[in-house]
Amino acid sequence: MFDDLTGRLGGIFDTLTRRGALKAEDVEAAMREVRIALLEADVALDVAKAFVADVTEEAIGEKVVDSVTPGQMVVKIVHDHLIKMLGTENTAINLAGNPPVAILMVGLQGTGKTTTTAKLGLRLTKRENKKVMMASLDVYRPAAQQQLLQLGEQTGINTLAPVLGEQPVAIAKRAMKEAAREGLDVVILDTAGRLHLDDELMAEVADIRDATRPTETLLVADALAGQDAVTVARDFNDRLGITGIVLTRVDGDARGGAALSMRAVTGQPIKLMGTGEKIDALEVFDAARIAGSILGQGDIVGLVEKAADVVDQQDAEKMAAKMMKGQFTLEDMAEQFKQLRKMGDIKGLMGMLPGAAKMKAKIADADIDDGMIARQEAIILSMTLKERQRPKLLNGSRRRRIASGSGTTVQDVNRVLKQFKQMAQMMKKAGKMGKKGMGGMPPGMMPPGMPPGPFR
Repeated sequence: MFDDLTGRLGGIFDTLTRRGALKAEDVEAAMREVRIALLEADVALDVAKAFVADVTEEAIGEKVVDSVTPGQMVVKIVHDHLIKMLGTENTAINLAGNPPVAILMVGLQGTGKTTTTAKLGLRLTKRENKKVMMASLDVYRPAAQQQLLQLGEQTGINTLAPVLGEQPVAIAKRAMKEAAREGLDVVILDTAGRLHLDDELMAEVADIRDATRPTETLLVADALAGQDAVTVARDFNDRLGITGIVLTRVDGDARGGAALSMRAVTGQPIKLMGTGEKIDALEVFDAARIAGSILGQGDIVGLVEKAADVVDQQDAEKMAAKMMKGQFTLEDMAEQFKQLRKMGDIKGLMGMLPGAAKMKAKIADADIDDGMIARQEAIILSMTLKERQRPKLLNGSRRRRIASGSGTTVQDVNRVLKQFKQMAQMMKKAGKMGKKGMGGMPPGMMPPGMPPGPFR
């Protein structure tokens, strides 16, 4: 998300920071370009105008032009205002109340409410240690209730069994009663959507809200919908009173304007965002991290969190110990490829690295994707254990055998070995630098496939 905006803002601020001194006119000219960039990123006009006006006033009012590093000061002010626009509120899901508490999922049809319901249920179960029940109140869309049942089986989350002919409010009341009887903590109510806003939809959701008194009414909105999503958010908030927003498909939205606008027009925080199709691809929306990402500063915190989810602590300690001794084998490299693929889409991960936007062309030229990582892993797995431990054994005939066994070419095998050599050298340097020498990534949790290798 925000790829287009990041690229545009990066160019604008690079021009500012290269200058030794700035005039007020320079700041104003840059802010006009920022306004155009925001509008092209699908940010609502009134939001873009207010943002630029506030930043310009502070930048000139703070006498940025007289500071030692005026360009950097402007970037900092923009960063701070981005955080303010995205929301500084606590975005934690509100579970305060006598259990079971209800969470109401609302939105238009096709925004991913049902999948998001399951993702949220899994997140609350795994991260909050809550006992969760899911209930589908969608009696209109064919197989909607069966879809949630299947997701419940997939995630292991208790899901209310449908009763033929039962209406939404009655389903919601039954879910709350059963959850109370079973001693559960949370009931997530997946309401029906419509292709467009209508009075019938709003009345039905309002009746469910009044019957269950939810601690959260979360609007599930599709980031790809752009300005339409902003309009929907405003209408739902005005008529129902939402408490937060969940953005879906943010991994497919290069503009990101909806995220910047929705919080501004509703006054309600964006609490979560869906970052992929996998059932665990749901993340907390952190304004500071998102602002840093927009300005090309990456999201190392998010990268570490993803790594922590897939890397066993003991394995990480073992890898750290080997690194400190300067030891690294092809077996270790294969294990890191395996962990990397568990972390999610490789291009999404690389976008979390600082300066990734500036490396966009190099990344594209290197053709780095999940398929490449899988091929590299297959090459290593086609080696014998002795070959993985002693790469010097890999002469021409062995390399041809490995290429044949992995369905690749000798050139592919050579590239993996070159990358291994570069990774081994980097690990050795990391060992000398100590555990904090990898840009904040704990040893043994550093994403493989992101060393200098692919870019050289």
